[in-house]
Amino acid sequence: MVLTALLTLRRVADDYEVIVVNDGSKDHTPQLLEELAKRCPEVRVVHHLKNVGYGGALRTGIAQSRKDLIFYTDGDAQYDVRELEKLLPLMTDDVDMVNGYKISRSDPFYRGLLGTTYRLLTKFFFGIRLKDIDCDFRLMRRTIFDQISLNSNSGTICVEMVKKIEAGGFRIREVPVHHFYRSYGKSQYFTFKRLMRTVIDLSRLWIELFVHQPSRPAAVEPPAAPKVIRVVKRNNTL
Repeated sequence: MVLTALLTLRRVADDYEVIVVNDGSKDHTPQLLEELAKRCPEVRVVHHLKNVGYGGALRTGIAQSRKDLIFYTDGDAQYDVRELEKLLPLMTDDVDMVNGYKISRSDPFYRGLLGTTYRLLTKFFFGIRLKDIDCDFRLMRRTIFDQISLNSNSGTICVEMVKKIEAGGFRIREVPVHHFYRSYGKSQYFTFKRLMRTVIDLSRLWIELFVHQPSRPAAVEPPAAPKVIRVVKRNNTL
């Protein structure tokens, strides 16, 4: 996945970096990543000594970024990083974030059902207008994070981030992307303990956003049609 990201970035940008956050892996991941970083100078690896959670890893990656644009996606290859080329042309001067949304979800039935329930509940309770809150395929301006701060360590960071971006009046566009079956590894999210943790974290986030910091909604542009995606400028930095 890292190599595919490098190949893609060579086509779309003249100045780029790839940041890999190792969130306390207990296998041979750290050694493999360090070897990869030695061979590819554009790759930077950040190691967490212990697992801090999805949100913590994402916050580390954002904090470590040094370029004008930040693109992130999950490391399990359920998204094709080459489709970054769909997002980049939509990042015009008046746009702050381009968000992918899944054309169709390639997951077991129970994960699809839970995902749909999660999306509907977050839309209802948080007033989120984004089409697909749990599509972790996002291109954002780094300046967004000069105005908003993220605190979540769990997967609820996506709700926190999108809600704060919408409430901050930032301009958002959306584009369809493909979603693939997980070829190896097993998700650690869908366990009773983690689901209960998510409910608790969402409740705390709702109190933070709506009790302590009331916010206003921001307009989200309708999903962009694939036919408008044609040209990629080469002077972007990612």
